[in-house]
Amino acid sequence: MSDLATKSILITIDVEDWFQVENFKPWIAYETWPQRELRVERNVHRLLDLFDDFPPKVFFSNPTNPSNPRATFFILGWLAERLPQVVREIADRGHEVASHGYGHQLPTKQRPEALRQDLTKSKALLEDITGSTVFGYRAPSFAVSDQIVSVIGDCGFTYDSSYNSFSAHGRYGKLNLADGVADQSVLQIHPGFFEIPVSNLCIGAMFFLGGGGGYFRLIPSSLFNRGVRHILSKQAAYVFYCHPWEVDPDQPRVEQASAMFRFRHYVNLAQTEDKLRSLMAALSDCQFISCHDLIDHRPIRAAQPTLSKQATKVCESI
Repeated sequence: MSDLATKSILITIDVEDWFQVENFKPWIAYETWPQRELRVERNVHRLLDLFDDFPPKVFFSNPTNPSNPRATFFILGWLAERLPQVVREIADRGHEVASHGYGHQLPTKQRPEALRQDLTKSKALLEDITGSTVFGYRAPSFAVSDQIVSVIGDCGFTYDSSYNSFSAHGRYGKLNLADGVADQSVLQIHPGFFEIPVSNLCIGAMFFLGGGGGYFRLIPSSLFNRGVRHILSKQAAYVFYCHPWEVDPDQPRVEQASAMFRFRHYVNLAQTEDKLRSLMAALSDCQFISCHDLIDHRPIRAAQPTLSKQATKVCESI
């Protein structure tokens, strides 16, 4: 049996369009969004078709589509409102629908009541479209804090997947988690509410990028895939993220943006789809599951006493 056979892969997609990314906000005002070209539907279909073409083992039975990977799509409510057929298509093809908030506002820039409204609006909207409970949330730009995670839990979500341990990015948030978070796939924030951190490579006390996004596009596939295998040698699940616009090299260009932001957004877009195929092929012995699968089918082990938003371990090895 392969040493990867008992490992779980969580492919997560942050569903936002090319004009909604944080790096372009200084040049693309929220008020202009309705006038922008919507390209997210065709890009989501490209990802769904890629998953349908790839039939790895699946550990948890999926009655809708049992032979293909189960991904988790964190969908922006603003898009769901305009493209409900995309949300239904994701669900109908066997993947998990989760929330990316409504208006792509950074939670760290919102007052608690505004954040609460954003969260509840997006959750209710997605549930109305799919007719199913929405369990998960991911913050735009991974911008969370202990207080924000508390609000997420209060809004009825079962899990958050917004913690990114890479500390060199200015917008990424910080959580007061238990020691050893790099080796944990699920952590309990309080009873019934969990954190699923994005995976990064941890060597000693240093965290290196390994979860996806622009870093996935920039780093050569062979090196990135080796890093993922190293992560899986330390923990039992790997959480990857990307965006639909990352498989769209023909998207409109925001030429007025700074050179650094343009580089970070556009680098190697034409290679993303092939690199994602390569990554999934390299992990074909693993179990491809959704975020909710990871929580729903994993037993809680020796949870510590409930803490004031300081996470306790749920699974040391899942």
